[in-house]
Amino acid sequence: MRYVVGYTANARGHDAVHLAVALARNHDVSLDLVLVIPEDSPFNAVYPPEAGYNDILNEQAQRWLDEGLDLVPEDVTARAHIRRGDSEAQTLIDAAMEFDAAALVIGATNSGLLKRFTIGSVASSLLHSSPVPVALAPNGYHRMEPITRLSCGFGTRPGADELLDVAVESARDRGLPLRLVSLLALDGGNSPGLADAAWVHAADRLAAVGSPAVGGSAEAAGSDVPEPEIVVAQGRTIEEAVDRLDWEDGEILLIGSSRLAQQRATFLGSTANRILRALPVPMIVVPRDYTRQSS
Repeated sequence: MRYVVGYTANARGHDAVHLAVALARNHDVSLDLVLVIPEDSPFNAVYPPEAGYNDILNEQAQRWLDEGLDLVPEDVTARAHIRRGDSEAQTLIDAAMEFDAAALVIGATNSGLLKRFTIGSVASSLLHSSPVPVALAPNGYHRMEPITRLSCGFGTRPGADELLDVAVESARDRGLPLRLVSLLALDGGNSPGLADAAWVHAADRLAAVGSPAVGGSAEAAGSDVPEPEIVVAQGRTIEEAVDRLDWEDGEILLIGSSRLAQQRATFLGSTANRILRALPVPMIVVPRDYTRQSS
């Protein structure tokens, strides 16, 4: 299995590498660091490029990629690639398709406060069009130890059951504890009746797909994976509800695309955007109608 990492020679690129390493560790995943440089175009400031310009640009890009590879520990396989393109987001998607990648990993912009998310233009484009899951690292993300818990935002809207399938399979493969966080309760605020209904619905769906603590991979078979936890997060706002949840340093949140997404594409909806404003851990956005790759 391969992950494409959208690498840039700044803190955002380093955050992406750190998250990719955390996701790859103790799992059969290799990383492809992709640095996108501008394509020659009549609309560039200097066209045609001066003699030797492309050689200099490629040499600098390779130095930046070498710095990115230096961040990857020896127990994780990583390769580096230079790609040219007018759109960084589309070029990364093309690379993901070329390498048959299971996910795209990117970083938030550098202006996020308290290690939280500020979505730039490239991340926004990917989160609204990628055909593979997009993993987004918070600003200042330094952790490279393996992921310790998988949380899944779960509700009753179309696509919720498919997302739960992906979450259960991922938890099984990785031998991770799974926590379901009801997005229905987030939308509903502090209504006890709505919270109870959300908990029952999540429990029913979890029973239908099976527990990740049973039937896991060979690596997970010998581990004591607990039964999934169902958490109803409540608050006056979604941001407040997210703040009230306990988050582990090694945790990651899995959410589904908006119902407005085209088939097999991501689309970051209004609820997910509000969660991002308060979320202190990485997030993975799963495309609509996505079928997970098996490792």
